[in-house]
Amino acid sequence: MRFERSTTRRAVAAAVAGSLVLLASACGGDSGSSGSSTTGGGAAALEGRGPITFATGKDTSGFLPKQVAAWNSQHPTEKVEIKELPEDADAQRQQMVQNAQNQSDAFSVLNMDVVWTSEFAANQWIVQLPEDKFPDLSKLIPATVETAKYRDKLYAVPITSDGGLLYFRKDLLTKAGVEPPKTWDEMLAACVKVQALPEGKGMNCYSGQFEKYEGLTVNFSEAINSAGGVVVGKDGKPNVDTPEALAGLEELTKGFTTGAIPKAAITYKEEESRRAFQEGKLLFLRNWPYVYALASKTDGSSKIVNKFGVAPLPGKTGPGVSSLGGHDYAISAFAKNKATAVDFINFMASEARQKANLTGSSQAPTWASLYDDPALNKQFPYLTPLKASILGAQPRPRVVKYGDVTAAIQASAYDALSGKTQPKQALTDLQTKLSSLITQ
Repeated sequence: MRFERSTTRRAVAAAVAGSLVLLASACGGDSGSSGSSTTGGGAAALEGRGPITFATGKDTSGFLPKQVAAWNSQHPTEKVEIKELPEDADAQRQQMVQNAQNQSDAFSVLNMDVVWTSEFAANQWIVQLPEDKFPDLSKLIPATVETAKYRDKLYAVPITSDGGLLYFRKDLLTKAGVEPPKTWDEMLAACVKVQALPEGKGMNCYSGQFEKYEGLTVNFSEAINSAGGVVVGKDGKPNVDTPEALAGLEELTKGFTTGAIPKAAITYKEEESRRAFQEGKLLFLRNWPYVYALASKTDGSSKIVNKFGVAPLPGKTGPGVSSLGGHDYAISAFAKNKATAVDFINFMASEARQKANLTGSSQAPTWASLYDDPALNKQFPYLTPLKASILGAQPRPRVVKYGDVTAAIQASAYDALSGKTQPKQALTDLQTKLSSLITQ
């Protein structure tokens, strides 16, 4: 998809102006020459060596410091300092936008959600990257590399990918004599059979992430795509006021109405839903690959060790469609020591580091070869369904005004799930909102 640059600095500045006032005293003091001279730069801007910072969301795996320590031990004069941002993706993006608006060099390398590339590149908050400086790109899953591009130019490097997976209580499904479900109806039928067992009494059926934040955009998109609909079509235009989209949204609203999805799930983000599953409160959970390592811990934090399995997401008539997730590393236009930043990104993007990250945190790699490694598949049985999930995944809207677009999706979906708005009306209203926000 291609989008005009008419929504560059001025539009985004207006959208976040109120927030910037609050942070101006905290981060506005260091714009320096590195900001004005490198904005939107390419190879010529990738200069300077020395310490850098790495802005990233909260590390729930506990493994990221080990990855950075491996770099620091080899580069004592070019050490990387982790700047840990909130767990919530929207809050992460807000801090990165505010930092860029202030032209601050506080963040050198940005760990960005794959859907932020267009916005950050169009506003020249990150630098264009020469592809010849990143020799491993051809060995990565092609769809992940596309997430790092804007107008066919590289602005980031994909480090982790993500596809939604269905976690399920293997022990209880086996006892009830049912197979992992391929459709929504099969999943609901399995819940009825398990809940009839003494061990299943009082268990909730299913949850995803339904709080009003980025995870809701993901779950909403997956429901619509899994029913045969789209949020934004291949022509770049929104298309949510359709029977297919309605079928997907109604599957979620029915879940809340019937109790198949617990009422508490309206407050769930990734971690709340993961904890509910690990505590034995859920039979099925939609979440990302990182859950596998945490749910398998034998330190007492998980009550379902060796009791769960992983399958593709279910859909209306067969396997569902995941939203394409993952994170790309980009270099701030206002950062110092960009040459060090390039080397750090290559280090983290290497096959060895991605393999270490997979084994240490169960996050999805972008190296295609790792999904076919027999030893890794034995250790992580979810790799086969995960690869299928990623290859069949659909991206969320790749638009310059992504912050406004995802906020509109979240508001409409949340109103429908909480019963404030009927699903049909929610989609009609959302179509109107998205049509005003998305221009080609």
